[in-house]
Amino acid sequence: MHGSRRRRRGLLVLTSLATAVLAASTAPTAAAKPPPADPLQRQVEAIHDTGAVGVHAEVTSPDARDSAYAGTAAMNTRRPMPRGGRFRIGSATKTFTATVVLQLVGEGRMSLEDTVEQWLPGVVRGNGNDGSQITVRQLLQHTSGIPDAGQEISALKSADGYRAERFRTYTPEELVGLAMRHRAKFSPGVGWSYSNTNYILAAMIIHKVTGRSWAREVKDRIIRPLGLRDTSTPGAFPFILGPHAQGYATFGTDTGIDVTVLNSSMAVGSGSVISTAHDLNRFYAALLGGRLLARAQLDEMTTTKLAPELGVRYGLGLAEIPLPCGGSYFGHRGELLGYVTWGGATRDGTRTAVVYVTSDGGRDTQQAMTTLVGQELCRTRS
Repeated sequence: MHGSRRRRRGLLVLTSLATAVLAASTAPTAAAKPPPADPLQRQVEAIHDTGAVGVHAEVTSPDARDSAYAGTAAMNTRRPMPRGGRFRIGSATKTFTATVVLQLVGEGRMSLEDTVEQWLPGVVRGNGNDGSQITVRQLLQHTSGIPDAGQEISALKSADGYRAERFRTYTPEELVGLAMRHRAKFSPGVGWSYSNTNYILAAMIIHKVTGRSWAREVKDRIIRPLGLRDTSTPGAFPFILGPHAQGYATFGTDTGIDVTVLNSSMAVGSGSVISTAHDLNRFYAALLGGRLLARAQLDEMTTTKLAPELGVRYGLGLAEIPLPCGGSYFGHRGELLGYVTWGGATRDGTRTAVVYVTSDGGRDTQQAMTTLVGQELCRTRS
């Protein structure tokens, strides 16, 4: 989940520059490997060089679809990254949740100005948290002040916690209760702070409004209409079905462990979706292209304010990120134990880019990923 990034900044073990120089000096007869001619492949390999175990990126435009891979599907093996591999998209899930909420708003079944208390009486209460003062808009925008439940999830905090609780099932009510143990960060609407609890509550409101689960609504409103065959909402099921690479987390140490198996119920609404780079590209293209939301609701989603924690602007489940060629694009970063993704689309949805890695994603990795997306969304295809 996105909010736990500071606790897991460590990269998987990197080959040091000194070791690389020594290796080169002891093999003078070996011909230098020429850089790849394809710019997307060059960028993917640059991400891999930061210490990621495996990398995959896909870029789409009206007349082209390009993919590139680097690294392996598992540590200490030569297994290639799977074509069309599935992975946990983490907080990129939030865009799916916000889309469903905004569809319900467009249908007149709820309002962004409804309070949490109206739909979930007594659920957000205590330690300065007051659901009667928090609107649905503030949940989606991360301006509610509600604390993040992620800090209470042992499986996300340490290797021992992961091993002990990777199969544990959480209910949304339980997760919100964990968050209520902590004081509100600020009064609703006067600050900005990323909290997965906001989107757990949004999933609960979707259930209350429709009488059907968040997972069912996401499937029927987004996954099925767009034909996202490799996208799923796994609930408490801990395995990734179909082709996938292993995911690794370091938990702030120098050693990565395999964290592929995970009951992601702690991320309902906020980070539990499993998808592929191709399906995410199709989702972003449909969303920004106006095929999922009416213009009024898409305008609400893409009206942004400064999100100081992220260094970007944030709307309703969608971030606005500057492009190196000028202007901006919309997308979302995602992480859930061992898989990190970044992706998005141009404002009209005509060009999309998604990249994911199978490791924690430290600062150098993150920078290389955002560079790839920005450059690819700026690139003009002839």
